[in-house]
Amino acid sequence: MKRIVLVLTLCLAAPMPALAHKVIAGVFPSGSAIEGEIGFSNGDMAADTTVSVFGPEGAPLGEAVTDADGFFTFVPEQPVAHTFRADLGAGHVAEVTMPAAEVAAILGEAALESEETAAAPAPATTGGGVTVAALTGEERQVIAEAVRAEIRPLRREIAAYREHNDFQTILGGLGYIAGLFGLGFYIAARRKLAG
Repeated sequence: MKRIVLVLTLCLAAPMPALAHKVIAGVFPSGSAIEGEIGFSNGDMAADTTVSVFGPEGAPLGEAVTDADGFFTFVPEQPVAHTFRADLGAGHVAEVTMPAAEVAAILGEAALESEETAAAPAPATTGGGVTVAALTGEERQVIAEAVRAEIRPLRREIAAYREHNDFQTILGGLGYIAGLFGLGFYIAARRKLAG
């Protein structure tokens, strides 16, 4: 009986998984600027946080401040890789990089093409009778803003879902269940042999 109590005590005193959260950081082109978001996977966003922007080799390029929803914008001036870093406190540091090719595209400069893309022939166009209305730059900008506004909450939900329902958590839960059944069968077998 003492062994059973000892085993149960050890099982209950075993380290349990921490209810932690991960840092979420993402950047994406937004017209002539770079837009980003910083927060935690549990849905808490980094409000009024200073975001430092660095270029290659750590050269400072500027700063931005997040709004109440954890979003920030930064207007690039150089077609180099931009690294965004924010200290969220308690050891949490968000860091994300936008490659130089994407920054060059925002600035309207041509990105360097690889030999394979330069040699690829242009796709042939067919006169299939489909008429596509051309959009002005202003109309494209309005549509892009509307799409970005609709996608923001989805990004948060996906990140939170990934945090709470990853494969390792599911396997861990199944392991606990199997362990409890094994312990139960062991105790039942001991009782059967004793009585």
